[in-house]
Parts: sequence; structure tokens; C-alpha cells
Amino acid sequence: MNLRRLTIYAICTGFCASRLIAAVEWHVIKVNGRDFLSVDNISKFYGFSNPVVDGQNVKLSSDKNELQFRVGSREMLLNGVRNWLSFPVFVHDGKVLLSRIDLAKTIEPQLRPNMIKNLGRVQTIVLDPGHGGFDKGAISGYGYEKDYALDLARLLRPLLQAKGFRVIMTRESDVFVPLEVRAQIANATRDSIFVSLHFNATDHDPLATGFEIYSLTPRGAPSTYEDWLTQMSINIQNGTEADAASVELSSCIYHSLIGHIGEFDRGIKRARFAVLRLTKIPAVLVESGFLTERGESRLIAKPEWRKRLADAICTGIDNFRTLAENKKRPLIVADYRQQKSGAPAGETESQTNQPTAPILSLDMLYSEAPREDFVPIQTPTPSPIGTAPAEP
Repeated sequence: MNLRRLTIYAICTGFCASRLIAAVEWHVIKVNGRDFLSVDNISKFYGFSNPVVDGQNVKLSSDKNELQFRVGSREMLLNGVRNWLSFPVFVHDGKVLLSRIDLAKTIEPQLRPNMIKNLGRVQTIVLDPGHGGFDKGAISGYGYEKDYALDLARLLRPLLQAKGFRVIMTRESDVFVPLEVRAQIANATRDSIFVSLHFNATDHDPLATGFEIYSLTPRGAPSTYEDWLTQMSINIQNGTEADAASVELSSCIYHSLIGHIGEFDRGIKRARFAVLRLTKIPAVLVESGFLTERGESRLIAKPEWRKRLADAICTGIDNFRTLAENKKRPLIVADYRQQKSGAPAGETESQTNQPTAPILSLDMLYSEAPREDFVPIQTPTPSPIGTAPAEP
């Protein structure tokens, strides 16, 4: 009888807790015609502790997730990894506000990946080695991007096949494949994802280093490399049913890269590159280091370095499949680093429901950021309205 009463009590308690969470409502705040939500509202909805404000820095934390924002900036840390928002966080009438588009399209899929709609099986990986043929891509003193990208894909393919994936490559040799054809190859597959492989370059900052990853820019928002919302951004109405899945695929791959390899974290970003814009399945573009930086270009030229990249990307893809099929929470950068430090299997921070401290603080992130990553802060201007996450 006591056991029965305890069981009924537990069921009722869980039901009441779920009702309490569901009772948290969104209070949309209009500024210049665009929708924003307060950090306090976000904190209550997701069950974070009270926001911690330290100067311009705002921190939200729970037993599973941690967010850090900086007022006046488009950069944030989500579970220890840099993410780029579409619009700056700012203060209005005494409240710290975040764009509804950013919450719905960037933060929500990563906080609650198990709730992403239409997240189907992942059986086929479409690997897209960038450039090819007469299109050499970026150039270093050691070689061409097109060759490194193809070699990375060739290293990655058997790793994925060993895990049971079917692998299709948009090019098998040094040939030029038009961007729209690459997207057509991806769109002709089922139960699949698209991963475009590249190496980076810059013509104005020879010291720029690190990894970054892109998925499609949300509808009505600027891309990461745009300093403000242009008329073109407003008019481009791209967006697919795979948007949320693409962001989470970015997250899975990127956390694995940063967790396994100690390169600079340039962040999870957004762009309207043709291969992302034209592809209808979950799609990302990976930039695996700079060929224009002397030290990093030497690393990229080493086959063993590219093998490390392939291993990390493969782990991230496999982690995404586990999410899609089993709704299991993906590993994050802190988990990978704890595994490397020798923690027993199955006892990483997020899996034991312990707080996952960020790898970087916001102050560290800003002091280490490459110069080209800083963008002017713009006053919010009108644009199409985003969609807030569905309530639990």
C-alpha cells in the first residue's frame, strides 16, 4: 500500500510539474516592428535559474544547459560553444531582449533537440568536397583547398561506412561540379543529410585561425557576415522544413570538432551559400581551418591532421543520427573534453545531469576573437516576424 501511494504521489508530482512548465507564457515585446522576448521570460520557460548579470554579461544556467549573452552583441555562448545570433541582444525599458527569430531558429533547436519536428532517420550522408577542377578554392604555400577537401571526404567516407552509413560524394575526383548540381544530388537522396567540406581563407587578416560551421540563414534575418539587415535579406524568403535539423546538425558536428581538436572557436554561423540555400535536406558547410595562416596551413597539409578532422566530423554525424533515431541528448564540447581527460564512459557531465560549465567565459571569448569576427551593432529594424518555439 505504501509503495502504491508513493507511486501515485510521484505521478501526480510529475504531472503538476509539467503543468507548471506549460503555464509559462511568452510575452512578446515589439520594438521597431520586430518581435523580442525578455531574458527573464526565456529563463522561466526553459527552467533556468534566475539570470546572473555581470556588467554587460548575462548568464542563464540549468542542470543541462548554459547560455551566456553580452548586451550589444550578436555573439553568445551556448553550452560552451560560440553561436552567432541574427540580431544583437539589447536593453529596452529595463529588460534584456533577445530576438524571437534567434530564440526559435538558433537557441530552441539546441536546447531541446529531441523536440525538433520531422527529424527522420539518417541512413545516407552526402559528402560535398568543395571546389574542384579549375576552381582551386583557397591556396596556401602547401596546396589547394580543392585537394584538401577531396582528401578529407575520402578519409571520412570509410569511417562513416564502418558505422553503417551509405555515403554519396558529389565529386570523386578533381572535377568541377556546379553548385546547383551538388544540391540536386543531395535532394535526390532519402533519409539523408548534406555535409559540405571546405577550408577557410581571408585576404585582410593573415592571423585568422579556427573552425566555423554554417547552416542556412533564417528567413528575414541577416547572415552572420552581414553587418545589418539589408533589403536583400528581407526579400529573400528562403527556409525549409529542415532548418531546425540543420542547426542541430551544425551543433553536433561543431561540438565534436571543438571538443576533440584544440583550434579556435569561430562559431556556429549562418549564410545563404548556394549549396545551403538550394538543398532541402539537413545541410551544413564546415570550414576546417585557414589556409591563409602560416601555422594552420601547415597543419592542414598533414594527412594525420586531416584524419583527425575526419574522425571528429564522423563522431558528430553519428551523434546526430543517435538523436534522430533515439531522441538521445547529443554530447557537447564539455562531454568530449571530459572523455579525453579519462572520465569513465557514461559519466560525462551532461549525462549525469551535473552543471556543464562553459569552456570559455564571455570575457575570454571577446579577448581571443579574431578581428574580422567583430561586426557593428545596429539598432533593430522592421523585418518579417519569426515563430516562437511551441510550448511543451
